[in-house]
Amino acid sequence: MRMALEVKVPSVGESVTEGVLARWLKKQGDTVRPNEPLFELETDKATQEISAQSGGVLSILVKEGEKVGVGQVVARLEESGTGSAPASAANAPAPAAQPAGAPSNGQGEKGPILMPAARQAAADLGVNPENLTGTGKGGRILKEDVLGAASKETSTSGGAKPATTAIAPPAPTPSAIAPAPAPGSRGESRIKMSSIRLRIAERLLQSQQNAAILTTFNEADMSAIMGLRAKYKDGFQKKHGIGLGFMSFFVKAVVEGLRAFPLVNSRIEGQEIVQPSYMDIGVAVSTEKGLMVPVLRNAEGFSCAQIEQTIADLAKRARDNKIHVSELQGGTFTITNGGVFGSLLSTPIINPPQSAILGMHTIQKRPVVVDDQIVIRPMMYLALSYDHRLIDGKDAVGFLVRVKECIENPERILIEA
Repeated sequence: MRMALEVKVPSVGESVTEGVLARWLKKQGDTVRPNEPLFELETDKATQEISAQSGGVLSILVKEGEKVGVGQVVARLEESGTGSAPASAANAPAPAAQPAGAPSNGQGEKGPILMPAARQAAADLGVNPENLTGTGKGGRILKEDVLGAASKETSTSGGAKPATTAIAPPAPTPSAIAPAPAPGSRGESRIKMSSIRLRIAERLLQSQQNAAILTTFNEADMSAIMGLRAKYKDGFQKKHGIGLGFMSFFVKAVVEGLRAFPLVNSRIEGQEIVQPSYMDIGVAVSTEKGLMVPVLRNAEGFSCAQIEQTIADLAKRARDNKIHVSELQGGTFTITNGGVFGSLLSTPIINPPQSAILGMHTIQKRPVVVDDQIVIRPMMYLALSYDHRLIDGKDAVGFLVRVKECIENPERILIEA
């Protein structure tokens, strides 16, 4: 009897000790290849796809939605073709026609061996294994044999599958079910909060309770940035393979502001002020599971193209549950853009242990006075929330004015004036 390989919950971050096994990406009995995504692990920071370290036939030990700790065994992988199921798979439900302890080939003791993944596929597709010829080692019936037989049955029946072969979509997890109430009803639904949402709630409350948060406002004329973007966006796209957005300008402007007012880039630890020499700028990204803040490390050394490419990559992986926890930790300052959802003005909450956060908002054409003339300009309100324990109004207002100046005069970003 061959020993199966254990699938354990990996360490996904220095401060992460547990999570929730959110979803299996493979089914019981499936054949898994090395490095193939196996399950989703939801922690209080992010949801990540965990890949198989080796290949084999999957035997699931932990159900979806259960809490798991780092290092816990959640499944076993038996090498395909060993002929023996792992001991842990004994608890898996056997086919109705087979009593416990019966041969696993489904054709009698002398027939070809029916592999677990093939057995599952046959049950799903309504294929009779007795009519199959195995192409695996020693005549074993593989999942591919079942799929091939099902495909032939479909083609010979005019393209329509019999009702018994229909595969129902996977049922949503209980936490995702929120049926809409009937018109006029007064019912309620209860949805369990995800680990990420619970963590977001905890950190926001912590920020409000542990910092003296004050917000200062200003507005920026976006004419110069919009004109520059319109002029160069096609060439930028062709050269760098990424669109030229507003965020790269704001990251560069924030870098200039932090250079001029380094306290805004600092944090409080006990009775000390920690002032980094680097600028790790977090950019808030909205995902289905909640707000995440991937971090651009050493943003002071990034070009506009590098900023746009890095943000696009981090945002995509955050939404696809492929971002690593380490990429969400350690920022020194955060930018959030409520304007993409239409927000005209807001007071953003600091992301602890940081001491400040910049809020961008929607661009709106408004009448403003320029050189004693009333003109229509595309304007954006800017908001800086800051910890007044560390940052005085002079530095906070000076920082925001510096950002405004860089946005309205983008050449200052280029020559660092």
